[in-house]
Amino acid sequence: MLPFENSPVKSISRLIDEFNKLPGIGPRSAQKLAYYIIRNSKEDAMALSESIIEVINSVRFCEVCQNVTQQSPCSICIDGMRDRSLICAVEAPLDVVALERTGAFRGTYHVFHGLLSPMDGIGPDKLRIRELLDRLKTGEAKEIVIATNPTLEGEATAMYVKGLISPLGIRVTRLARGLPSGTDLEFADSVTLARAVEERQDF
Repeated sequence: MLPFENSPVKSISRLIDEFNKLPGIGPRSAQKLAYYIIRNSKEDAMALSESIIEVINSVRFCEVCQNVTQQSPCSICIDGMRDRSLICAVEAPLDVVALERTGAFRGTYHVFHGLLSPMDGIGPDKLRIRELLDRLKTGEAKEIVIATNPTLEGEATAMYVKGLISPLGIRVTRLARGLPSGTDLEFADSVTLARAVEERQDF
């Protein structure tokens, strides 16, 4: 039993419960985070809470690419030097960060905010796939690079999206297989990721 599990201090229990909702945070990790907040200075705790409120109030989804941004359209979508005929579709905002770090991709992006996972109840309606299809109606895009991670969920999502886009006559490519199987884009080194972009293959 965790020390605070039946604590009369409801605020502590609530804090643990909220931390426990975060991805990758189990009950014990949630307890450690709560205890860290308690023993830390009030100023640090307030700075954390204010940064969370600031994110909630100021960060939104780009109306074009669905990436997180403080302005919409985002800086990438309004960049006149970008190749708007080329769209790289990724799972999450961190994947955009990883690809931008390579300097190898000069197109635009689209963020799904997740992957298909029927076991977890995540179907196409839970992802921002429809928004991508709406973008394609303008006829500006000539190639879609599907850059989901090489996992079961990533491959399933890639196949599903390809099935929707291929009938539109738009070229669909996949990152080259230089990426180790099971590796998330955000953890791949820049050289490997850049090579995967440059050597992308028809899908």
